[in-house]
Amino acid sequence: MASVSNAGPSAGMSAEGAKVNMAFVAAIVAVATIGGFMFGYDSGVINGTQTGLKAAFNLTEAGEGLNVAAILLGCAFGAFAAGRLADVWGRRTVMIISALLFVISALGTGAAHTSLVFVLFRLVGGLGVGAASVLCPVYISEVTPANIRGRLSSVQQIMIIIGLTGAFLANYALAHTAGSSTATFWLGLPAWRWMFWMQVIPAGVFFLCLLGIPESPRYLVAKGQDAKAEAILSRLFGEGQGAKKVAEIRASLAADHQPKFSDLLDPVTKKLRVILWAGLVLAVFQQLVGINIVFYYGSVLWQSVGFTEDDSLKINILSGSLSILACLATIALIDRIGRKPLLLIGSAGMAVTLGVMTWCFSTATVVNGALHLDPSVGPIALVAANLYVIFFNLSWGPVMWVMLGEMFPNQMRGSALAVCGFAQWIANFAISFSFPIMKKASLPATYGFYAVCAVVSYFLVQKLIHETRGRELEAMEG
Repeated sequence: MASVSNAGPSAGMSAEGAKVNMAFVAAIVAVATIGGFMFGYDSGVINGTQTGLKAAFNLTEAGEGLNVAAILLGCAFGAFAAGRLADVWGRRTVMIISALLFVISALGTGAAHTSLVFVLFRLVGGLGVGAASVLCPVYISEVTPANIRGRLSSVQQIMIIIGLTGAFLANYALAHTAGSSTATFWLGLPAWRWMFWMQVIPAGVFFLCLLGIPESPRYLVAKGQDAKAEAILSRLFGEGQGAKKVAEIRASLAADHQPKFSDLLDPVTKKLRVILWAGLVLAVFQQLVGINIVFYYGSVLWQSVGFTEDDSLKINILSGSLSILACLATIALIDRIGRKPLLLIGSAGMAVTLGVMTWCFSTATVVNGALHLDPSVGPIALVAANLYVIFFNLSWGPVMWVMLGEMFPNQMRGSALAVCGFAQWIANFAISFSFPIMKKASLPATYGFYAVCAVVSYFLVQKLIHETRGRELEAMEG
């Protein structure tokens, strides 16, 4: 995988001395972040469909975990391959392909009549999600000034959460109107199938909007299309800046050797660079704290401790709405107080709230084979769960993606993103696949594990993570 974000226009671009066309920057960032929306929607649509899937495919706990988590294997390979494909075909072209994959996945999963077919189409959707998860932040970093890069990159996480919340709203509306997720709905088909088919609408919007944005100027320079790149850069950063930026990009390309995976090794020790370990910590621990259990299994989780399906779907919407507000707070803070302080705040907050949830679930009783929380404990668990979601989306949710897009030196950025993105999605798969099995064995122990991971993440951030706020991409060191 070649570098997907080496010394892009933003890398040496300061807002000082240039008249940035913020309307144009905002417009193309808005289109790129629809990829984040699809990332969230395609990931979150599964939340609320598990009852229908289990009934239609006669799934065991392991089968349920595979059907839910299959998309994540596709995400891992989509993220790993996207950078190289983007260097060959262009960032915009690969994002367009990802939009088409979203459409294909939506149609196929809704129509699937066997678990195998469903899993295959979820894998297809995962390829699109993985590509979007890597390329949309990279594209944004290549067209934005350094002094506002953190804020604009954080919009990606807001769009992910809006996508998740949009899926929760659509699922709730369909299930509520039909009577339940398994009840017959339009065309005599169960509502849960329509939950997947609804994805076609935002995926189609993403596809059409991508046709209206320009290709990354850095990609164009790398392909010898300097005139096109200069025109785009002049429109982004003002007349007279286009030729200057093209020259800077051309110089950086001439100075670099062809990126390769061996760049990830320390030239002296021949071991993995410390900065890569830092990236892997961010990528993996973002999942080990268990956040996607809330987003993928929220409905099942709350039903398992006594809430109705209707109330569980409403809780999903509440969690999504709070997540959006937390991400808005991140946008206001990330370029002011920095990335590392937010990570530390998030780790501490998640450790406490996950600990409270562990205690709450440990008090549950078993009635007719199902867990039930005492009426006095249920509200505590609900408040703790939503505070946990707030702490995550104030910190690790958006900050992880921002830092992975900017923390690595130019020459190794693409290779490091490939490895960290792959690790992030594999960790996501492991957590999501294992949850139904772990929940059946012990729900308190499951959340206790997530709490321990949150505690460990605090100390790893203190030791390995260095602040990147306000630094140009070329100034990052390995």
